[in-house]
Amino acid sequence: MIGNVPDPAGFLSRPSFMPAFTYTAIDPTGKKVSGSVVVRNKAEVYRELESKSLTPVVVDQAAEAAPGKTGKAGNGDAKSGGAAKSRRGVRLKRQELVLFTEELADLLDAGMNLERALKILQERQANASIREVSGCLREEIREGTRFSKALAIASPSFDELYASLVAAGEASGSLPEILRRLVVNLKQLYNLQRRTVGAMIYPITVMLAGMVLLFVFSTVLMPSLSKMMEKTGSELPLVTELLIKFTDFMGAWWWLILAIGIGLAVGFRVLIATPLGREWWDGYKMKLPAFGPVILGRFYAQFCHTMANLSANGVPLLNGLRLVTRGTPNLYIRARLEKVVADVGEGTSLARSMEKTGSFPEQLVDRVAIGEQTGELGKAFAKAAAKYDEDLDVRIARLTTVVPTVMLVIVAAIVGVVAYSVITTIFGSMAGIRNR
Repeated sequence: MIGNVPDPAGFLSRPSFMPAFTYTAIDPTGKKVSGSVVVRNKAEVYRELESKSLTPVVVDQAAEAAPGKTGKAGNGDAKSGGAAKSRRGVRLKRQELVLFTEELADLLDAGMNLERALKILQERQANASIREVSGCLREEIREGTRFSKALAIASPSFDELYASLVAAGEASGSLPEILRRLVVNLKQLYNLQRRTVGAMIYPITVMLAGMVLLFVFSTVLMPSLSKMMEKTGSELPLVTELLIKFTDFMGAWWWLILAIGIGLAVGFRVLIATPLGREWWDGYKMKLPAFGPVILGRFYAQFCHTMANLSANGVPLLNGLRLVTRGTPNLYIRARLEKVVADVGEGTSLARSMEKTGSFPEQLVDRVAIGEQTGELGKAFAKAAAKYDEDLDVRIARLTTVVPTVMLVIVAAIVGVVAYSVITTIFGSMAGIRNR
């Protein structure tokens, strides 16, 4: 009788359409465990593992699953029962990237594992882009991809430095702390961009108003004043004549000027698209008045913060320098950092290597030298980072004060020349009428 046949593996009680899945997962203690479950599809495997507080690493359908049509039916159920895959390559705005990183750090600090934290972001985050990115990251991690590698698949907004720091956090077991540092850096960059744009709105508006005024003066008011001066027999003031010649030239040759401007812009874009051109431009930007000190200050602050975190989390010095170098978008600075990496790899001290490039300030080199001598390089970088944060705030304040002031002075000069021209022309025409 079939009912009396022993069935230790449960094959007789298993429905014909239920495939078996093998899995490898991580338990709450960090130990790797393996096993098998009999469920309808892969999605239920993940739910089963989650109910047991296991983090899946690899999930595959077992070779002994029901053959033939049964296996196909199981695959069909997996497709219909599983959730649709999240989109890849979703771009995040700066504030969305900050929000994602901050909330993920909060969830990891609360004791959740990475897969569970991403699930919460995918299901409960109000922002659609963050939901898509979280879902994609969760799917990649479930397939066994490292988090730092999955970032590049999920969104191009995660740059190389972001992924490199996350990789360092995974290696050192300090991912929440690394994410916190990333939040600070991202907020600094976002605040810098927002403050700069906010400070430029007013002077740009005034300059546009001045350009409109100049256009109206040249096309409407100036022809009328010229006719008036001709009727009275008076000569136009020198400033007015120069303005008229300028506007006549612009009116006749505007197409040529526009073509030259577009040609220069395209040529510049082609130039900086080449490695040598890009390195030249990245170096030249740091010499610009007002903007150059801000760019340099931001690099020094970010460099020191990153090295401090990597040193504190146990990442070897040479590996940390390589991570920072790969994550630096400025090619001019990256070339100098590559020389530092090469010298340190050959046994030269970090302070000496930085000094040889001539691209680092003496105060930073001295701090690094002291840190190497005392064995507290991480603390030396942390103190230097705090100093450069303060300096960056001062430089940003100067930038947001000087640039609008200069633009306002230029606009005031344009408006003043136009007003002087109008007034002198009117008085000249009135004097001509009296003489008649």
